[in-house]
Amino acid sequence: MDSTEFEYPGMTSESHPECFNKEAMPAQPKEKKPGQLPEHLVKQFFEEGYILIEDFFDVKKELDPVREAINTLVDDLAKKLYDAGKIKKLYKDLGFFERLTKIEAEFPGANIILHKTGKLPQAFRDLWANDRLLNVIEQLIGPDIATSPVWNLRTKTPKNNATIVPWHQDSGYFDNQSYNVLIPTAWIPLLDTDEFNGGMQVAKKGHRTGRVATHQCCWGNTWYVMLEEEEMKKTLGVDMDNDVITCPVPYGGMLLFNNLTPHRSLPNISNQIRWALDLRWQRPDQPFGLYGLKDGLLLRKDGKNVEPDWEKFESVDRTTVQKKSVEGFVDVIVDEEFDTTIQGPWMKKWQITHMNTHTDAHERAERK
Repeated sequence: MDSTEFEYPGMTSESHPECFNKEAMPAQPKEKKPGQLPEHLVKQFFEEGYILIEDFFDVKKELDPVREAINTLVDDLAKKLYDAGKIKKLYKDLGFFERLTKIEAEFPGANIILHKTGKLPQAFRDLWANDRLLNVIEQLIGPDIATSPVWNLRTKTPKNNATIVPWHQDSGYFDNQSYNVLIPTAWIPLLDTDEFNGGMQVAKKGHRTGRVATHQCCWGNTWYVMLEEEEMKKTLGVDMDNDVITCPVPYGGMLLFNNLTPHRSLPNISNQIRWALDLRWQRPDQPFGLYGLKDGLLLRKDGKNVEPDWEKFESVDRTTVQKKSVEGFVDVIVDEEFDTTIQGPWMKKWQITHMNTHTDAHERAERK
């Protein structure tokens, strides 16, 4: 993508509606595989940019193991912080929806350390390569499927501004080669979600222009890029009064959207942690969008599953390579193991309009 005429590298006047709208919809199967969606829902994905599927997963077999894997990650983090004298208690008496909140109160930024984890427990791997889920993704991108290199464990502790994600398009984070690559995301919450506990909103049809709007960096005291509502109206044609859809996703459901669909998460004003995973897929013959730092992982070829090499995929830690991509990351990291800042190459794409601990580290690296 040529952005030389613009002030910031992420800016572009190019549009690729044919990659995201109905003309990108693959031929649908005559006989549906397990889990596949009715054609009207597939059409909605391409026409409106999202689908809310309320009941998809077997929660006991497919999602409860993800909760248990997260419990292990939280336990490991608590032990590490406790052994280092960062927290005074392990809070073992608290459950899945409360423990990290107490750890975060003692060590602000604990949720960020967990968010930065590059490890994929087996339950995460099983979910990403879930056969019924891949059957749905096949309806969106065709029979050849790879993971994106980008996935996230969302640790939305209550009343924590650092976990509020503002309006953005996912390609606001990816490199410019992603601007004509369809990358579906499944946002999978691990409890019932609504507008009060950090649920999701999408701007329906905000992908129709095939444009990536001009984002800014970074929102509040976070590493998140942000998309102003006026820019959504002007560049993407979003009617903020009528196109914004709140998506209450129950446990067992998922929200599917593409990398040009504007979306955000709402504040969590409940008393429980809103846990979620976001997982992404794309065709393996297209650029992976992470600035050449890491590739995706092949999961399916010609409609048939392949054995994924998860160890090879995990061997490239995304947080580490993102650090290196901003030339040294910080001047001196005294306590790197417990670093609660995140930087990455998306900060080079957009105007930095809000300085904070994350952008300060980026700026120091850039001045080297």
